[in-house]
Amino acid sequence: MDTFARLTYRSLLVLACLSMFGALLAITLNIATRLVDGLSISGLDGYAGYSIAAAFFLALPSALSHGDHIRVTVVLQNVGSRTRAWLEYWSLGFGLVMATYLAWFSCRLVWFSHLYHDVAPTGDATPMWIPQLSMALGTVGFALAFLHALVNRVQGRPFFKEPSGKATPTE
Repeated sequence: MDTFARLTYRSLLVLACLSMFGALLAITLNIATRLVDGLSISGLDGYAGYSIAAAFFLALPSALSHGDHIRVTVVLQNVGSRTRAWLEYWSLGFGLVMATYLAWFSCRLVWFSHLYHDVAPTGDATPMWIPQLSMALGTVGFALAFLHALVNRVQGRPFFKEPSGKATPTE
């Protein structure tokens, strides 16, 4: 499971990077077309927004595996080992439940948007299930990441990557 999950996180992260590049391209093209008098491409603002949202959701699993989400390590470092274990199990379990619900809701949203032919209210009338699909993929990956973290915690293996260097001191 570990190899499959890490490959999934990496693949979703590559898609997130491509989405950010798509947002850059859409915004640059929108600016360039505004400079040319009389030329306008309908829906570029929407595509930039879809791309940024896709990058956010697709990067969730990788960010969790790298420990980039907010974690209360100050609390965990100052409690006993038994309390720490209980808090970690509770947090990962609760995160798994919430991420699974979000994934279920996102997949359901994509299905209903496709079923009822929901389109964007912009001039290009993009079928909404297309940009929503990236949200569903990202949230399913996020739920997988929480499951992976919980399984690793139960088995006594580390899930979160340790920081590679020292933190920058602040004064």
